[in-house]
Amino acid sequence: MLLVFLLSISGSLLIAWRLIHRPSWLARYSMDGVVTGPQKFHHIPTSRVGGVAVMAGLLLAFAIMTQYEMAGAGLMLALLGAGVPVFLGGLAEDLFKNVRPLFRLLASFVSAGVAIPLLDTSLRDIDIPVLNQLLVAFPLLSWLLTLFAVGGVSHALNIIDGYNGLMAGYAIMVVMALGVVSYQVGDGALLGVCVALAGAMAGFWLMNFPRGRIFAGDAGAYFIGFLLAEISILLVNRHEDVVSPWFPMMLMMYPVVETLFSIYRKLLLRRMSPGLPDGLHLHMLVYKRLVRWKVGSGEGADLVARNSLTSPYLWGLSLLSVLPAVVFWPYIAVLKGGCLAFAMVYLWFYWSLIRFRSPRWLRLHVPYQSPRVACEGYQSSLAD
Repeated sequence: MLLVFLLSISGSLLIAWRLIHRPSWLARYSMDGVVTGPQKFHHIPTSRVGGVAVMAGLLLAFAIMTQYEMAGAGLMLALLGAGVPVFLGGLAEDLFKNVRPLFRLLASFVSAGVAIPLLDTSLRDIDIPVLNQLLVAFPLLSWLLTLFAVGGVSHALNIIDGYNGLMAGYAIMVVMALGVVSYQVGDGALLGVCVALAGAMAGFWLMNFPRGRIFAGDAGAYFIGFLLAEISILLVNRHEDVVSPWFPMMLMMYPVVETLFSIYRKLLLRRMSPGLPDGLHLHMLVYKRLVRWKVGSGEGADLVARNSLTSPYLWGLSLLSVLPAVVFWPYIAVLKGGCLAFAMVYLWFYWSLIRFRSPRWLRLHVPYQSPRVACEGYQSSLAD
C-alpha cells in the first residue's frame, strides 16, 4: 500500500508541476484569466486542469497495482472507466468554459448509471425501514436515487471548490476516513483504492495550497466527488451488516448541507435560479468577514494569503463531522445524531457570519497600510 501511495502522489505531483512550469497546450488553453465575479478570487491567470494531475496519479497507481496483482486493481479499473463521462464533462468546461452546469450534472448521472451494473452500486439500504422496503420493491427507484445521490455529491464538491486547498483538503480527510473503515472491516480492495486516491489528491494539493498555482477545475471536482460517492456506496453495499449508510452521510455533511442550504437560499430567499452563482456561500462569508488579512491591499501576495487562510476554517468545520464519524462508525444512533448536530452548527455559523455576530476569537485581523502611510509612520517614529 505504501508503494501505491508513493507512486500516486508522485505521478500527480509531477504532472501538476509540469502543467504549471512547462504548460502544454492543454494548460494554456484552460487558463482562467477572469478575476472578477462572485466566485473569482485569484489575481493571475491560472490553469484549471488540476483534475488531469489527479487522473494521472490514479492511472499510475492502477498500473502498479496491476503489475504486482494487488487487491483493488480490478475495482480501480472499473471506477476509472465509469468515471470517464463525468471527467470529460468537467474537462470540457475547463477548456471551453461554455458547458452549462446542467450538462455537467447529467455527465455525473451517466457515470453513476454506468457504475450501477458494473460495480453493483445501487442504493438499496439507507437505514430507514419504510424507504428500504420501497427500494427493494422498486429497483428503478433505487437506480434513480443512486443517480441523484452520486450526481449530488459530485456537484457538491464543485460548489465548495472555491479557495486554495479547500476541496482537496476536505476530500483527503474523507477518503482517509473511508480507508480507515475499509481496513477495519477487512476490505483490502477498497483500502487500496482509498490509498491511491488519497495519494493522487495529495500530490495535487501540494501544488494548489497555499499559493494556488493550479486549480482542480470542474474535471477534478466532479470526478473526485464521483469517486468519493462510489467508494461510499461500495463500502456500505459490500459490508451492509456492519457499515451503516449514515457513516458516509456524516462524512459528506459539509458539502451536502452547503448544497441544500444554497438551493434554499437562492430559490426561496433570493428568488433566483439555484444554478446561478452568488457570493453568499459559507466559504465566501468566511473570506469576507473572518479573514481580515490586509483588506484593501492589491498586492498579489496579500490576496493569495487571504485566499489560503480561508481554507483552514472550513477544514476545521469539516472535522466536526469527519472525526466523530470515524470514531463512532458502528453506532447508527450516534451517526444520525451527529448529522443533525452538524447541520445545526453549520446554520449557527452561517447566520452568525451573515449578521456580523461571529465570535471574536475566530476573526483573523491584520490591518493594511498603504506604502505612503507606512512610510509616513516610519518617518514620524524617527522624528520622535
